[in-house]
Amino acid sequence: MSELPGAVSLAGAPPADTPSKTLSAQRVQPLRRPGRWIATAVVLVLVAQFVHGLATNPFYQWDRFGYWFLRPTILDGLLITLEVTAYSAVLGLLGGILLALARLSKSPVLRAVSWTYVWALRSIPLIVVLLFLYNFSALYQTLSLGVPFGPAFFTFDESRLATDMVVAVVGLSLNEAAYAAEVVRGGLLSVDQGQHEAAAALGLPKSYQFTRIVLPQALRSIVPNYVNQLIGLIKGTSLVFYVSLLDLFGSAQTMGSTYPGDIVPLLLVVTVWYLILTSLVSVAQFYVERYYARGATRSLPPTPLQKLRTGLRDLRDRARREAAV
Repeated sequence: MSELPGAVSLAGAPPADTPSKTLSAQRVQPLRRPGRWIATAVVLVLVAQFVHGLATNPFYQWDRFGYWFLRPTILDGLLITLEVTAYSAVLGLLGGILLALARLSKSPVLRAVSWTYVWALRSIPLIVVLLFLYNFSALYQTLSLGVPFGPAFFTFDESRLATDMVVAVVGLSLNEAAYAAEVVRGGLLSVDQGQHEAAAALGLPKSYQFTRIVLPQALRSIVPNYVNQLIGLIKGTSLVFYVSLLDLFGSAQTMGSTYPGDIVPLLLVVTVWYLILTSLVSVAQFYVERYYARGATRSLPPTPLQKLRTGLRDLRDRARREAAV
């Protein structure tokens, strides 16, 4: 068949989809970010210098650090630190819950007493509270239980009752309860009001509403804040040395007075042990938060092992793509 006059032949023209295939075959270049690379390089250099200084500076005396790290006197002090922290954390949390419920109650007396307690204990430094309790026997030599302004049924000798451990636990618990009360109150207030109304509409008992509906939702807000308080409590136990209780810091301080040449290694021992304790608490916090995140998020936060696997898989896939280009 003959071509029409003026027609253009398309026999040698490329297919219509050739430009799209060419564009799809081209590699998309990522956006250049020189500032990020420069900042990364500077941080890596500073970290390398810091690690090199720790490893090579003879002033740190790492051989003496290894000698003191697992000594019985240090481990005994560590055990006392754990005991004081455990007792104070439990008692402080229970006291904080009671204070938070009193603050949210309809009784003006309970609200006033709770507010006054929180205001006073958050205003007074912890070391002052501990020293005041340590010298409490100078004010009250005996404690009695009986009718107000009347006869006493039981009488206690305060000097025998208030041992060093009791003074430390009571002082830390009183201080911790004031902060825990605000943490718990904030968590309870974070629960949507519709949840309370729905529970009341179902005719559920008040105790069941609190334990099964309100508290599980409030814990998503309470746990991160209270664990932060717990970490502060672990470090705050170092103050019990001033009430004659030899905790981890107190044991190191005593050994530093006996061996003045080992003060820096002993401080490093205390630092590392506190880092270990707070790291363990942080790990527990992650899994507790992950547990209470069920039903609140579409997918649970990945664990560190899952993050590592995902990172290695992404790195392997990227290396394969780089090799294929």
